[in-house]
Amino acid sequence: MAKTILITGANGQLGNEMRNLLSANEEFSPIFTDVQELDITSREAIDAFFAQHPIHYVVNCAAYTAVDNAEDNAALCERLNADAVQYLAEAAKRHGAKMVQVSTDYVFDGCAHRPYREDDATAPCSVYGTTKLDGEQRLLGIMPTDAIIFRTAWLYSPYGKNFVKTMLTLGRTKDALKVIFDQVGTPTYAKDLAIAIITAIKAPQWHAGIYHFSDEGAISWYDFTKAIHRIAGISGCEVSPCTTAEYPTKARRPHYSVLDKSKYKSTFQATVPYWADSLAECITRIENQ
Repeated sequence: MAKTILITGANGQLGNEMRNLLSANEEFSPIFTDVQELDITSREAIDAFFAQHPIHYVVNCAAYTAVDNAEDNAALCERLNADAVQYLAEAAKRHGAKMVQVSTDYVFDGCAHRPYREDDATAPCSVYGTTKLDGEQRLLGIMPTDAIIFRTAWLYSPYGKNFVKTMLTLGRTKDALKVIFDQVGTPTYAKDLAIAIITAIKAPQWHAGIYHFSDEGAISWYDFTKAIHRIAGISGCEVSPCTTAEYPTKARRPHYSVLDKSKYKSTFQATVPYWADSLAECITRIENQ
C-alpha cells in the first residue's frame, strides 16, 4: 500500500520539484498543500488535517525566506519558520508519522574557511537564520528519532523567484551588472534536493538527524552569474565583481556557505551532482517553459 506524504509549501521551488517527482511515483500517495489548503501556522488547522488524512511522512517545504524583509517581520518569520515546524512535529508525533524539515546555511555565521559539517557550532546572524535554527531545535526536541533535517543553500529552480531567473532577465535587459564576488557557496538545484529528500525517505532504514545538502563545488555569486550567462548564451551584458560592502543589505549574509555533504553521501550511499551540470539542465527547462 502506498505511503502518504504530506508536502507543505507545494507551490514553492522545492515543493514544485517534489510534485514533479512524486506525482508518478506509485510507492507514495502525495498530498500537496500550500497556504490555501493548509495554514501551517494554525495548530488547529494542522490537527484537523491530520485527523482527516492518514499521513506517514511530512516534508515541510514551506518557510519565510525573504531574508531582508525578515529583519522587519520577525514575528511572522518566527511563526512560519519555528512555530509551524513545532505544530507539524507535534501532529506527526501523535499520528506516528516521520518528518523531513528543510533548513539553511544561514544557521552559521559564514566565517569558516572549510565546508561546514553538521556538528559545527551554529551562530546565525539574521532573523531568518535565527528562526530557521529555532525550527530545527524544536523539531529535534519533539521527535529526535523520527525527524530528518536537510540544510541547504543558494536554492534555484524553474519556479518562482530566484537568483538564476533574475540573472537571466537582467542579462537580457541590462548592458552592465555588478555582482558580489566575496560571498562563496554552492548553488543548489531544487530538483537535486528533492531527489535527496526522497532518497532519505525511501532508504531501507530511517536515519534521523541533520544532513547537509547542496550540489558539489564552490563558487562566488559573481562567478555563478558569469556561468549563467555563458550557458544561456548571453553576451551583451558586462558583469563586474563588487564587494559585499558595496552592496549593503538589511540582513547580514554569510561570506562562506559551503556545506560538507559527506554524511549524506555515506549514510545513503548517494552521489551529488556538480553545480554546473545541474545549472545547465535548469536553464534548459527555463528556456523551454
